[in-house]
Amino acid sequence: MELLRLGAVGDERPYVRATDGTVHDLTPLTADIDGAFLAADGIARTRAALEAGELPAADVDGLRIGAPIARPGAVVCIGMNYAAHAAESGSEPPKQPIVFFKHPNTVVGPDDEVLVPRGSAKTDWEVELAVVIGKQARYVETDEEALACVAGYAVSNDVSERAFQIEVSGGQWSKGKCCETFNPLGPALVPADEVSDVQDLRLKSWVNGEVRQDSNTRDMVFSVAALIRDLSQYMVLSPGDIVNTGTPEGVALSGRFPFLSPGDVMEMEIEGLGHQKQALGKA
Repeated sequence: MELLRLGAVGDERPYVRATDGTVHDLTPLTADIDGAFLAADGIARTRAALEAGELPAADVDGLRIGAPIARPGAVVCIGMNYAAHAAESGSEPPKQPIVFFKHPNTVVGPDDEVLVPRGSAKTDWEVELAVVIGKQARYVETDEEALACVAGYAVSNDVSERAFQIEVSGGQWSKGKCCETFNPLGPALVPADEVSDVQDLRLKSWVNGEVRQDSNTRDMVFSVAALIRDLSQYMVLSPGDIVNTGTPEGVALSGRFPFLSPGDVMEMEIEGLGHQKQALGKA
C-alpha cells in the first residue's frame, strides 16, 4: 500500500495504491494526507477501508504527482549522517547528530521542476530517506518507542546551494537549504510496517543519466530510531513532520562532479520507496 497526493499544485487530492497496483480515491476517509490524518490512525483506517472495498477505484492517468504529505509543520534535516559523505566533505563522522532545518515550503512534488537560485554557482543534489512522523515524539526513551512514532517513509532530495550554505551562511546552513523547490518529496508515502528493514535500503542518484550516489541506509552513522530518539530530547516532533536522514557520498561538494546548472536532470531512487526525477530551471 502507498499513499499518494495527485493533482495540480495546490489542488492535490488523496489516493491510495493497493498492493495489486490499483489506485483508489481516499476522499471518503480524508480531505488530505496531513498530520491530522496520520495522528488519527489514518494509515490503519485506510488499510481497513481498502480491505472492506469501501474506497472507489480512480482513474489517475495524466495527473501530476504531488508531495505525499500536505503542509508539513517542520522539515528537520540531519547532516553528514553517512561516514563516507562526511569524509568527502572533509570532516570526521559526527559524535552527535548534526541538525538543521529546511523551510516547509521547500517541499514540492517528486517530479516538479527545481529552480536554480539567482546567483547560484554551487547547486547540489542529495538523495535521502525521509521519515514522516505519525505520532508525537517527545522525550522518547527507546528505539522501539521511536519507531512507533514513524508513519512511513519516502524518497527525498535535499537540494542544497553550497556557496549559500557555507560561504555566506553566517555560521548556519539555512541559506543554502531553504531556496524554493529545494525538497522534492515522493512519489509516495510507504507505511512503516510495509518496509521490512529501514536500515537496509539501497539509495541511488543520477545526474543527466550518470550515477552519482549508490549506497545503503545500513551505512548511516545514526539509525532512524536513534535519530528520532535523539531529536525528541530537544524538540517535539509532531504528526506530519518530515525528518531527512542524511545523504551518502557522491555529491558535487566532493569535487568529483560539477555542480548543477539549468537544463540538468536529477533522479533519485530508494529501494521499495520509488523513483523521482526533476529538471532544473532558473529562479
